Amino acid sequence: MKDPNGYNVRAVERALQILNCFDDEHPEQGVSEVAQAMGLHKATTHRIMTTLLNYGYLERTADGQKYRLGLCVAELGYKVIRRLELRREALPYMTQLAQRFDERCDLSVFDQSSVFYVGVVRSHHALTIAAAVGQRLPAYCTASGKIMLAFLPPEQRAACLNQPLTRFTDKTITSRAELERQLEGFRQQGYAFDDEEYEAGIRAVAAPILNQDGKVIAAIGMPVPTERMTLDRIPEIASALKEAANEISRWMGWTV
Repeated sequence: MKDPNGYNVRAVERALQILNCFDDEHPEQGVSEVAQAMGLHKATTHRIMTTLLNYGYLERTADGQKYRLGLCVAELGYKVIRRLELRREALPYMTQLAQRFDERCDLSVFDQSSVFYVGVVRSHHALTIAAAVGQRLPAYCTASGKIMLAFLPPEQRAACLNQPLTRFTDKTITSRAELERQLEGFRQQGYAFDDEEYEAGIRAVAAPILNQDGKVIAAIGMPVPTERMTLDRIPEIASALKEAANEISRWMGWTV
């Protein structure tokens, strides 16, 4: 296997190393100090730091002579913290659902038109969908993705649906107009489902999780083989998912 460090982009590597130069002992530094610590030419260091400044990852001190970490660094950290908090709060409810229905339960967030899995509680069944933590799936043909798309601002949702929509199975919906009609229904009923639209033989149901501002930040879902997820079983599972999602939302600060 090749050394993974061999794939590093040198300029990106240097930018990350520069950010790491700022710590509790050195919260504010000038270009010369950073260049010396990095062993880089001052002009190279200045160009990289200016780029980081322009994107908000560094900011100037009040006197304009030195730099310190910018708010964008904090925002990235808060995103990770919120994700960890979400997983911690959701896990007991996911475990209860997995035990109640003896089916896999997952937690996902919306990221760049995809569903990104951040938590999974497995069932005892050998036959189940194989998605795992860290995996991405298309939003438009998965239950969790659809419920998050349903609550996106119209312009953001349109941008997602205007992209090429790959047909994964005979049941994949690739018409934007048809998806928009379906998403409107999901908004009204408070849950979404997909009927073998991403993977043949798998149906899934999902409900939205909201933050303190009433914005959908995640979805809790249950993908099940069609032989165990009959159409008449969907309302029961959907009701349980919605109840759990509402409880998690309250923990995340949402109030009716």
